[in-house]
Amino acid sequence: MKFYAIIVAGGSGKRMQASVSKQFLLLNGVPLMMHTLKAFHQSEIQPEIILVLNKESISYWNELCVKYSFTIPHFVVEGGRERFHSVRNGLLAIKEDGIIAIHDAVRPLIATHLINKCFKEASEKGNAVPCIKPSDTVRKFNDHTSKIINRDKLVLIQTPQTFSAEQLREAYRQNYSKKFTDDASVVEAAGFSINLIEGNRYNLKVTYPEDLELASYLLKR
Repeated sequence: MKFYAIIVAGGSGKRMQASVSKQFLLLNGVPLMMHTLKAFHQSEIQPEIILVLNKESISYWNELCVKYSFTIPHFVVEGGRERFHSVRNGLLAIKEDGIIAIHDAVRPLIATHLINKCFKEASEKGNAVPCIKPSDTVRKFNDHTSKIINRDKLVLIQTPQTFSAEQLREAYRQNYSKKFTDDASVVEAAGFSINLIEGNRYNLKVTYPEDLELASYLLKR
């Protein structure tokens, strides 16, 4: 069976208050995204890596690979208008059947054991979506009022979200909708049940400046 990882790297540096896209920010001396690709390459599965980048970023990425002697094998695909279109472009680059993981480039602390687990579960059950339970109290805000929500019935979704190629291809034949917030929502809208598995609290998404500091600390550990 063939295994693939589509790494989606279309984010900006807006919330990071940075002049470059957050996936290119330095994390312990190298661009953040290189840690992400390295994790997949070092996993037991060692999937074929497809990196989806904005058209304007491809030449810059190539320069970074030379500058930092980054030689992990990967194939670069041009991204689309929304994340949905970027994933679809990455999917079109895969011609064979198999199991496909889709991961945020800015989750550089993804553990290899979680990567392996996602591929194994998806191979057996069709898909695997990692999640963690919220530890904080959660409230729903509506206009000027709020109401507490039972957090025991909520989970926070992570990546890599991993699916059979058959499920993904059928799901991404749908037209884009704003209700598609991640790949699981696209696959669910196509009629497939989502198999949730336990994620990892260290698998944080670098979004704000303090996230980068935390990621740096955790990597040093």
